[in-house]
Amino acid sequence: MGILLLTKSMFAIMIGFLTSVVLGLIMIPLLKKMHVGQRISVFVGDNHKKKEGTPTMGGLIFILATFITTFILIVTDKIEFTTNLKIILLVFFGYAFIGFLDDYLSLKHHDNEGLTTFQKLLLQLIIALGFFYLYMSNGGQTALIVSTLGIHIEMEWFYGVFLLFVLVGASNAVNLTDGLDGLAGGLSAIAFIAFSLISLVVGFEEIGIFTFVLTGAVMGFLIYNTYPAKVFMGDTGSLALGAVMGAVAIITHREVTLLIVASVFVIETLSVILQVFWIKVFKKKLFLMTPLHHHFEKLGWHERDIVKLFWVVGLILAMAGIFFGVWL
Repeated sequence: MGILLLTKSMFAIMIGFLTSVVLGLIMIPLLKKMHVGQRISVFVGDNHKKKEGTPTMGGLIFILATFITTFILIVTDKIEFTTNLKIILLVFFGYAFIGFLDDYLSLKHHDNEGLTTFQKLLLQLIIALGFFYLYMSNGGQTALIVSTLGIHIEMEWFYGVFLLFVLVGASNAVNLTDGLDGLAGGLSAIAFIAFSLISLVVGFEEIGIFTFVLTGAVMGFLIYNTYPAKVFMGDTGSLALGAVMGAVAIITHREVTLLIVASVFVIETLSVILQVFWIKVFKKKLFLMTPLHHHFEKLGWHERDIVKLFWVVGLILAMAGIFFGVWL
């Protein structure tokens, strides 16, 4: 990695961070004034009751910070506005809009129910189909390739189904993980650092710099989102982060690497699926509560300790993912 590229990357993450911090100072009081307060589910336990009323939709902080910083980098020719970057931005803001709509309806109805599961999945699939069309129009390949493992599978039309699964699955995995202060944000920042480095090394400079911008913006948001959180990202933020993660993995042809880098998100999602399966088949719970972070809470762990543990695991897996992704 050249000195110029390294300088661009550090500039991107720094400006993204500072912009997010400043926007947080402006937007959190505004969200409070607008009474955009999170309603806490009755199922998560008494430890979370004190969080009732904490402003949500905080994902707008890092979403706007990313947009502003990326715009600055484009107009100053620090980043090339390629078709790949346009596709990533489309996915980012498209899924952010779905999350915003879900959060808005939840607040409007004064409960924890926004869009129905069907409505949310339908909107996610529509944007994912748009992504697939643009991806293929831009010369996207339909083979799953992992050269270090000798894997080259030409999936043809089924690659479209696989792509939809990756995009929607990643989006919802981050959404499920967003249950403790700083958990999803910290894990996302770690994952994006990994994908930033991978993207730069394998030749996707604009994607690498963009994900560094997003990393900085999320890190700035974490100042307000770590325990005790002053603001929650809401579905506005979590759906957008997961979708970008999936889109970056697809465009850089590192879909398998995503499974490693985002393993904590995958495990959280699998815990929910296993819980449902266990209850239906064996008529009892496998975990005390899902997603998995709530199981640790029920065991008596403090949420700060759970978040630290998950961050450390996420960091170790991200480092493994960088090695795998670069040498893929």
